[in-house]
Amino acid sequence: MARGINKVTLIGNLGSDPEVRQIPSGQTVANFTLATSDSYKDNSGTMQERTEWHRIVVWGRLAEICGQYLKKGRQVYLEGRIQTRSWDDQKTGEKKYATDIVCNEMQMLGGQGGSGGGSYGDAGQQQGSTPAQPQARPQQNDQAAPPATSQPPSGPMIENNDKDDLPF
Repeated sequence: MARGINKVTLIGNLGSDPEVRQIPSGQTVANFTLATSDSYKDNSGTMQERTEWHRIVVWGRLAEICGQYLKKGRQVYLEGRIQTRSWDDQKTGEKKYATDIVCNEMQMLGGQGGSGGGSYGDAGQQQGSTPAQPQARPQQNDQAAPPATSQPPSGPMIENNDKDDLPF
């Protein structure tokens, strides 16, 4: 049986500066709000805009990066998952609920002075803000090439260099 998918992708503007703190276990956590807007026509044909506010939670090195680079109003792209938590209100005794987006990837968009930003993933490593490094080619076997008079290897050998036959 399939387990399901819990994935959220948001592009929006920060509603507040990230609040960064360390919890007793020593792990860093950042919290901030993100606004996403949606336009639609109502029944009378008038354009309306609806803004949704999302509570964002970021952990670890990515939380530190958010605290360092993100400011209120900054546009960001986030990926994460929805998580609902609950607690008992000490004053009223009622059970309270909050739904958060737990972010595991962040990319700064737009930016200050028109500069774009980097992309950050789970461990907070920057992804894609520096030019791609050329991939090292696999090392060839250190054995010398067989002499030109040797027999071809036995067994089936498929050699098709026609790129039009590739399934992708």
